[in-house]
Amino acid sequence: MAKACLAVRHVAFEDLGLLGPLVAARGYDVRYHDAGIDRFDNKTLIAPDLVIVLGGPIGVYETDAYPFISDEIAAIAARLAANKSILGICLGAQMMAAALGARVEPGPVKEIGWAPLTLTAAGKTSVLAPLGISPVLHWHGDNCELPQGCERLAATPHCPVQAFFRTPSQLALQFHLETEPARFEAWLVGHTVELGKAGIDPREIRRQVHTLGPTTRELGAKVLAAWLDSVVGAAA
Repeated sequence: MAKACLAVRHVAFEDLGLLGPLVAARGYDVRYHDAGIDRFDNKTLIAPDLVIVLGGPIGVYETDAYPFISDEIAAIAARLAANKSILGICLGAQMMAAALGARVEPGPVKEIGWAPLTLTAAGKTSVLAPLGISPVLHWHGDNCELPQGCERLAATPHCPVQAFFRTPSQLALQFHLETEPARFEAWLVGHTVELGKAGIDPREIRRQVHTLGPTTRELGAKVLAAWLDSVVGAAA
């Protein structure tokens, strides 16, 4: 019997990317849950064998403007409390932090584009180890505190908590390893307003996609595959 993977999606172009084939290859049937359209309750994220919460251009604190956020965070909190595997990416990571009681707020700058991480001692012994000092894709303006009881794995100068886990099977990444360089134009179109407000020329990001994207894709696939294998192994 196939295992179930539920991917929570906030905007259509921020999908599973290269995670899709990696998840399918490990015997999971993938279904998307579109936040803001499909409803959340405390049981929504409990049943699936694996949950991946993807990114999006909103803040976890914008609950007045986007009321579904509160229900989504509660659903994530229920899954975390049940000690079931979950991967949060960008907004998904911030929602995991909020679900664990940590503060999320705008950071000092928007981090958009490719830049390296600094792995902590724990990060260097985690599934993130292959990243080393290679640049990864950042696309966020909010930062989160490290939730109580969690291990910090990576940082950048403007974002002290770039990755953390509560348990190895509950991983939060502020940055993006899942993006497909061949499909990245959709990001540049979808985020055109944000790029304009940040004064960032899409041509510079496109140049980075061509020069840095292939290496990031290779390393990202290695990291994500290792995490998925650890989750599958823990569940066996």
